[in-house]
Amino acid sequence: MNKNYKYPDTAAYDYVVRELEAKGVQLHNIAEITYGLQHKFLPDATLADYEQEVVNVMHKRELLNNAMVGLQLDKLATKGLLDEPLQSIVANDAGVFGVDETLASGIATLWGSIGITNYGYVDRTKPNIIGQLDNSGDKINTFIDDIVGAIAAAVAGKMAHKYA
Repeated sequence: MNKNYKYPDTAAYDYVVRELEAKGVQLHNIAEITYGLQHKFLPDATLADYEQEVVNVMHKRELLNNAMVGLQLDKLATKGLLDEPLQSIVANDAGVFGVDETLASGIATLWGSIGITNYGYVDRTKPNIIGQLDNSGDKINTFIDDIVGAIAAAVAGKMAHKYA
């Protein structure tokens, strides 16, 4: 460990936002998912409140680290740059792989059990942009759909703690 190394907070955040946007995901899309998850529990919270919390949550290093790894693996797999058999496993989003859900669970847990339960729900139901990413055809989105769902779930947890 290099004790003089300073974590690149801004660069990491910018990288994740840029990679999400390259795949067609705006932070607003994540806020919409979270709004759908929490609106009946927090009827006074506005979509703008959710949008602000998406930005806040996305500045956590734990989230950035997991998101960067997953997004990079999708990017490398898209270019065919992973070694076999990992390339085939990621490219085919093999059901028994589970590493995508493991990385995403690390994000979802940032605000407790509400994040975990919401992540399980969005992983099963694939609302909004998550479903579009999951059914992208020839694009490799093994990690991004889970990352987006986990960010939305983490925001749901944060909103619940903040407003309840």
